[in-house]
Amino acid sequence: MIPPFGMGLWDSLVGNEVKKFIKRKDSDAGEAGRALEELRGSIYNDLRTSEGAKRQQQRFCGPVVAMSFNFIVSVGIILANKLIMGRVGFKFPIFLTLIHYVTAWLLLAIFKSLSILPVAPPSRTTPFTSLFSLGAVMAFASGLANTSLKHNSVGFYQMAKIAVTPTIVFTEFILFRKTISFNKVLALAVVSAGVAVATVTDLEFNLFGALIAIAWIVPSAVNKILWSNLQQQGNWTALALMWKTTPVTIFFLLALMPWLDPPGVLLFKWDFSNSTAILTSAVLGFLLQWSGALALGATSATSHVVLGQFKTCVILLGGYLIFNSDPGFVSICGAVAALCGMSVYTSLNLKKPQDSTSKQLPKQSLPTSKPKATDGESVETEVEDTATVV
Repeated sequence: MIPPFGMGLWDSLVGNEVKKFIKRKDSDAGEAGRALEELRGSIYNDLRTSEGAKRQQQRFCGPVVAMSFNFIVSVGIILANKLIMGRVGFKFPIFLTLIHYVTAWLLLAIFKSLSILPVAPPSRTTPFTSLFSLGAVMAFASGLANTSLKHNSVGFYQMAKIAVTPTIVFTEFILFRKTISFNKVLALAVVSAGVAVATVTDLEFNLFGALIAIAWIVPSAVNKILWSNLQQQGNWTALALMWKTTPVTIFFLLALMPWLDPPGVLLFKWDFSNSTAILTSAVLGFLLQWSGALALGATSATSHVVLGQFKTCVILLGGYLIFNSDPGFVSICGAVAALCGMSVYTSLNLKKPQDSTSKQLPKQSLPTSKPKATDGESVETEVEDTATVV
């Protein structure tokens, strides 16, 4: 028992300890709050400059994240578009693409009003003609892809997709003198042949559909090259580039609609269920465009096509293993061969930067009396590719 004369001393000691504890907690909470505020301020400031926004995109959306994001959204929009074109009976592919891009532009406008849309680089760094060209090419690539899918058999549509790969390689050589190794050419040839064997089961010929498919190949290839080049050569982020080019794409889709869509869009049954399905497809279209832009910015146009072919093979083999579908022995062998080619292609892309790093390490460890100038090596990391953007 504490004596009466010690009560005051005891209360004083306890009170001091409690005050110290509370001050320490307040100090810890204040430091945590300041750290959180500094982090938030740093991210906000990064979004205010094109260089900072580009660093944030590279930090949080590397090749693996971007490819995985694009792959998941691609599967979702395939199911959504099958529902809309089939069960819902919406037979207006250009107008559906237009809905996708209008929805994307409205979402980007909301981002901009909330000050979370990354800042674009200064206009002097990227000519308006480059942005205008990308917007126009994107309209043709996306609109013609959906129109081709409507008027062609699945086999003919897949053949057109396979032709995009050599078109990209040829176009990059013409525009940028970019070459790829012989081993990569062999790997891409195996991938294309495997996908052809796995998916091209019916080649029903339709003159109008064939013309649409042929007209789609070049815009699709150029679209991917421009998306990849503008992000990698400049300080463009995916969202900032979408904000600048989407109005141009909408304009050209409006011009294409009377020529490629059948009449009667206003007579369509716009009830709640049909409108909800189309709106869901539009949101997925925005996510697909964003994820595709992220993937193209993180890798290359050729790799983006390979990712699309990987998606095709995974869907085919997944249906066989999970849902007991029977695509046939030849199709399964083609899909397996394509996956093997993709594995070789990916390993070649990963091996190049590793070899470059191993060559540079000994040079850093050796002391030198004079700084010697060395020729810079450009290291390109290609990992993936997908077909259309909407």
